[in-house]
Amino acid sequence: MNQLLDYIFHDISKLLKCFQLLLERNNSVVIIEHNLDVIKCADYIIDLGPEAGDKGGEIVATGTPEEIAEVENSWTGKYLKEYL
Repeated sequence: MNQLLDYIFHDISKLLKCFQLLLERNNSVVIIEHNLDVIKCADYIIDLGPEAGDKGGEIVATGTPEEIAEVENSWTGKYLKEYL
């Protein structure tokens, strides 16, 4: 299990470095992500919900990770607050 977690962390680290290189070259990066390691690094988040499928599709919150963490009806914010 530890090897799998190490692999996942290494993989996410490489992904974040690639995003940073794109941003340094004045590119924009738009991603759809559920991993909190990636979400916490975002400059700006558009949180959709409040649930999945037919119960979703609305903008629940927008802003920085810290701002999203303060939105009570945001599932992303709930877990992000614990993570930050």
